[in-house]
Amino acid sequence: MILFCDTSAFVKLYVREVGTDSVAQQAAASEVIAVCRIAWVETMSALARRSRERPADAPALAQARKRFAADWPRWLSIELTQDLVELAGDYADAFALRAYDSVQLAALQTINLELPGEVRFACFDDRLSRAAKVLGIAPA
Repeated sequence: MILFCDTSAFVKLYVREVGTDSVAQQAAASEVIAVCRIAWVETMSALARRSRERPADAPALAQARKRFAADWPRWLSIELTQDLVELAGDYADAFALRAYDSVQLAALQTINLELPGEVRFACFDDRLSRAAKVLGIAPA
């Protein structure tokens, strides 16, 4: 099984919060974990924001950033291409999604159509999850 994580799920591999155990179990059961290239900046942004909001957690979050950077080569990263961003533009309109959510959905659909095997979607955004279901992609 391929587990595609949007950033709302992916960051849970590095920061303990509601849903962390579920994502960790899904990741452990997967053959491949895939993310969109934009997950890098979204994850770094989420960790930086959390560090600003919770200064006492800054040392642990600095370690999480280091682990994340070291782990990045392990993940299958879906690249941003012209075809992908055009599809994302269509999805932004069709599903009333924000820009990066549209890119995440387009990356998910790209991997779903191009790679053999079952693709599951780990996501904690209701609108994005509903859009993936419309495309026939099962939640993780």
